Amino acid sequence: MTRLALRLFLALLRALPLRLVASIGRTLGAAAHLLAAPYRRLARRNLGIAFPQKSAGEIAALAREHFRRLGANLLSGARFPMMSDDEVRDVVRLDGQEAFEAVMAEGRGAVCVVCHLGNWEAMPRLITMLKRFRFGTIYQPLRDKPSEELMRGLRSRTGLSLFARNDGFHAPLAFVRAGGGLGVLVDQHAGDGGVWTPFFGRLASTSTLAALIASRTGAPLLPVSVTTEGPGRWRMTFCPPVPREPGESVEALSARVNVAVESMIRPSPADWFWVHNRWKTPKPHFLLAGYKRGVTLPDEMSADALQPFKILIRSPNWLGDAVMAAPAVRSIAAGRPDAQVTILSPGKLADFWRTLPEVREVIAIEEAKSGVFAVASQIRRAGPFEVAILLPNSLRSALEIWLARVPRRVGFSGHSRRRLLNQVVAEPEIVPGPIRPHHTGRYLQLARAVGGMTPDDTMAEPTSLRKPFARIGICPGAEYGPTKRWFPERFAAAAKQISASRPSRFVLFGVAKDAALGAEIEKSLEGSECENKIGETSLAGLIDDLRQCDLLITNDTGTMHLADHLGVPLVAIFGSTDDQATGPRSKRARVIRHQVECSPCFRRECPLDLRCLKAVTADEVAKAALEMLP
Repeated sequence: MTRLALRLFLALLRALPLRLVASIGRTLGAAAHLLAAPYRRLARRNLGIAFPQKSAGEIAALAREHFRRLGANLLSGARFPMMSDDEVRDVVRLDGQEAFEAVMAEGRGAVCVVCHLGNWEAMPRLITMLKRFRFGTIYQPLRDKPSEELMRGLRSRTGLSLFARNDGFHAPLAFVRAGGGLGVLVDQHAGDGGVWTPFFGRLASTSTLAALIASRTGAPLLPVSVTTEGPGRWRMTFCPPVPREPGESVEALSARVNVAVESMIRPSPADWFWVHNRWKTPKPHFLLAGYKRGVTLPDEMSADALQPFKILIRSPNWLGDAVMAAPAVRSIAAGRPDAQVTILSPGKLADFWRTLPEVREVIAIEEAKSGVFAVASQIRRAGPFEVAILLPNSLRSALEIWLARVPRRVGFSGHSRRRLLNQVVAEPEIVPGPIRPHHTGRYLQLARAVGGMTPDDTMAEPTSLRKPFARIGICPGAEYGPTKRWFPERFAAAAKQISASRPSRFVLFGVAKDAALGAEIEKSLEGSECENKIGETSLAGLIDDLRQCDLLITNDTGTMHLADHLGVPLVAIFGSTDDQATGPRSKRARVIRHQVECSPCFRRECPLDLRCLKAVTADEVAKAALEMLP
């Protein structure tokens, strides 16, 4: 029945003039703007984020035009697969086609960066008109199987190769390597698997798929857009390739892709899909420190230039409790580079909160104006806030936040207030025994529940509240030569001993030449938490990774000196060289070196049996590491 209805609908579109179809679509879009209030609000919010310099009136007008164009483009786009090449040429103007064809003619294939801009459904139809080349696209299949079969047939009959997203990426990779052009949508919220990188100056979870395919195939990234030029008329633009640096990470390249998408949207902002929640606040971890791909900023952008992610924290009501809550506030503020923390505090505690450099602003609740409606009004004037975290358990504190209409409200269930919260955190487990956990741990539980990391938390508390694992880096290589390289099997043995004493996760660092060493260690640690980043990180990425480590176990390498500079605790293993001359200088560093009759020799190759390195045992390295861990 669904398939029949879809066929009738498409037949009706085919019978009507395209300009009339677009006009009907604009009318339907205008009606949706009036009737679909949640989407109208979302579009205005998104437009306000992307164009903060525009007035409220300008944003409202832009949102109205967006709904009209969206209706016109969706309805017209459904008609394009049924149009002839000549019909398409009559309504679409092509810009940059010659340069695009020149890149395609090189035979390296291409990854076409596409987004939900203008008549995006027309793009596959338009691009297959370049008959000299093969084109395909990765798409998300429809849930209704008959409708999916019908739409797939319409799209593929023009010669477009279709790759369903849930079928994996081996076939698309092979297609690009064979010289094909592959369209990849890049502008939707990518969830937990994306990299957090700026989009219009605000961090957004971004798909790495286009950058990943381009990196693995060596193909250029070519942005392509379709924008509205008038009623039933469009322009398709082939943009210059996204610039790339040799060895650039997938995350950094994805950040460049976002810049390219912005440049396609800005000339025709009413055409983009503003009713999608592109800047979605993830749940439960809206702090980003623990995300797999983390945060990546373009080289030319600093964290200060990001639009702030505004966090409101409701303070406890007593000074002692506020002091004990300070570590949690610090953890939350450090959870993402765009975090801007505001404290909602009783007036008597405001001066305490102002002593914390992590706090941007304090909203002081004065006793004379402390009614819940007055406080809610204070919050609205200081906002808007993305999230609010409630440290006290009271019903009143939740009611204040709810009345202020903060979209994410986080806290313990407290006193009959569960329905006022939309992210309820479980109370910390109390371990039976005569020693009660420190109250600071309760506040830190809230920070952890939203993705905060607390590596400096050394207070006495039950095991369930401690940091769940130690993050330990291992650097098994050394550019200098074999006389600086401790043995991979001993690195692995030391790691096993450490993880047997304390839950640990290991990260392997090194250059591409160290791949064999890393593979041997990784294989030996099978079943343990081990991430192999050898040959995958830039210097900037290595710096970021080292800062997240609780400890580094390393040979005498440049990575050792970098970690020492960053203040990362480390255990350094020395062989043919002299730690007195070239060793780490920090008090957080422990050197393990055994004086043998021929050391230090400073040789790159050992003429004997590497006895200086063989003298270093896995037991002593593991013991030193466990002593160095916080």
